[in-house]
Amino acid sequence: MSETRRSRGDGVSLRVWLLALVLLLLIAPAAFYAELVYSTTYTFASGVPAMAPLVILFLLTALNPVLSRLRIRRLTRRELLATYGILIVGGPLVTHGILAWMLPYNIIQQYLARAIPHWERTYFQYIPRWFGPTDLAAVENYFQGQAVVPWRLWYVPLTAWSLFLISLFLSTLFLVLLFRRQWITHERLSFPLAQVPLEIVHEPAAGRGRAARLPLPWAFWIGFLIPITIGLVNGLSGLIPAIPSIPISGNMLMARQGTGPLVGLGEIDLILDPWMIALAFLIPKELSFSCWLFWFIRVAMTIAAIAAGATPEVPEGWYNSTFPAPYYQGGGAVLALGVWALWIGRRHLARSLRLALHPRREPAESDEPLSSRWVFIGFLLSFAFMLYFTWAAGARPLLGFAIIGIVVAYYVMWARLRAETGLGFLPFPLGAEDFIVVPFGSSVLRPAEAVLLIDLRWTYFPGFGESFEVCTGNALEAFKIADSARIRSRPLLAAMVAGFLLSAVVGSYVILTGMYHYGFFNIRAATSGWLGSQLRYVGERIYGLITSPTKFDLNGTIGIAAGAAMAILLGMMRLRFWWWPLHPIGYIAANCWGMHWYWMPLFVGWLWKTLTIRYGGLRLYRRTVPLAIGLFMGDIVSSGLWTTINTIVRASR
Repeated sequence: MSETRRSRGDGVSLRVWLLALVLLLLIAPAAFYAELVYSTTYTFASGVPAMAPLVILFLLTALNPVLSRLRIRRLTRRELLATYGILIVGGPLVTHGILAWMLPYNIIQQYLARAIPHWERTYFQYIPRWFGPTDLAAVENYFQGQAVVPWRLWYVPLTAWSLFLISLFLSTLFLVLLFRRQWITHERLSFPLAQVPLEIVHEPAAGRGRAARLPLPWAFWIGFLIPITIGLVNGLSGLIPAIPSIPISGNMLMARQGTGPLVGLGEIDLILDPWMIALAFLIPKELSFSCWLFWFIRVAMTIAAIAAGATPEVPEGWYNSTFPAPYYQGGGAVLALGVWALWIGRRHLARSLRLALHPRREPAESDEPLSSRWVFIGFLLSFAFMLYFTWAAGARPLLGFAIIGIVVAYYVMWARLRAETGLGFLPFPLGAEDFIVVPFGSSVLRPAEAVLLIDLRWTYFPGFGESFEVCTGNALEAFKIADSARIRSRPLLAAMVAGFLLSAVVGSYVILTGMYHYGFFNIRAATSGWLGSQLRYVGERIYGLITSPTKFDLNGTIGIAAGAAMAILLGMMRLRFWWWPLHPIGYIAANCWGMHWYWMPLFVGWLWKTLTIRYGGLRLYRRTVPLAIGLFMGDIVSSGLWTTINTIVRASR
């Protein structure tokens, strides 16, 4: 083995494989009970940032010194970070936004059709029989519980949808591998979220391969203890009402106005999540500035539209395509930035294509997870399977290509957006159905295509880091961590894929056995969050597309075009003028749902960073980074602690 290879290290040892796979086996049932049954947390292993993998990494690092007392060789920094990379890819599957969202998608329509019989008369004949069990008892028991899983009826649909899930993951993973070097090395995207695991796992300066430890700077521990203390007080206040809480979120500062243009202000709540304030400190200053500034502009546009005669509506609830059509603007901006990213990486893409077609493997690819040839072959095979899936479900090839192409492009674009800004917790402004229905109208869809388009909605709704796109973003982040920690990416890729496949199998078993035991409508996830209401929406949406077809939406198309033009303009200004303060992704963020919550912590983090740099310079800023990392990590650990306590309390009742 060469000295270069030896200096880079591996990190993905046999015990890392065993440790990561065992942890994935434990995460699946833990996520089912904490997130779905008792709903003590909203994002257990999914979400941006992901709670469970970060808490596990923190605990493994903290307990690492104990291993020597047990006569076990302590884990190195590379081993811990490699374990984290595997967990963030496979861990999110057993959550409300992925498997719990995908598996009941078709049987919910049969269950509700007992009360809404016109659904069955209108479109049930267009649902492929292999989409889900058709036996009424099997359907009812999923939602009512107290039954065993009828595996014989689930084998075919479970196989079909699992293969689609795996193909979707692999197709986006291959694209991430294709652009990995461009984004990590050439463009040097900042990867703010990757800074957290890299900073909390330290290696002694005496030499590589030594046991990893937690950071020593006092600023980190001050930041860490702030949210821990707040979480302790607020947690005890929830259990013992006599203890006063510390209000940092969920407190209304101004109620919604009932009438007039000021309805456009919406409700203003106090939201000061420590992890988001810390993230706003870590990301580029002009980005956090652009997020809250464009939100204020969006609110002003909403007020102006109401004053001009539009129906009064709160800014986050403006879903229609009339001015200012915020979500249409956001969707157009995403498309424009996707094209922009392809243009910036065109030379890298052309080089990768030449390497794929060249008969001999170049030394430049020796450190890549896969050669360019296998990346292209893998992508084409996985994408082709998804096209075959849509064709077998009754879609014309062109429409199937459009649906799958939009979903895959969204996943990869959202991974890049997260790599550049850390804002992976944003929802998608528009879904794949909107990009098809708005410019062409739903009248172009055949009934079977309308069924397929909505039955694939679990792939493109809602975003937020809660649905399946989070796995793609996590994979890219894992490669960045591997690059920074000098972990060989090829064995890491193999371990990540193995962990994902294991989680898919175990997760499907956990979800099905758990739901048939408890019953979907008997768990808290059915009544908290969006899962229960959105599952009920599926049949209604299909019925509407078929019975009330729409035509070309001029307003929506103009909104998409305007958003694309604005994003391109902002991007060009950033490239031309170094002092330009407005970031195009801040414009996208302001036109996504949820910015009415996010703008306040982003503003506080921006103000903190601005004052730090202005009055202390870059030197003070660098010394303050550990404080932000500690604040971020303390909030996550506090959430994990109280998730565990609340789950135990609710389970004991």
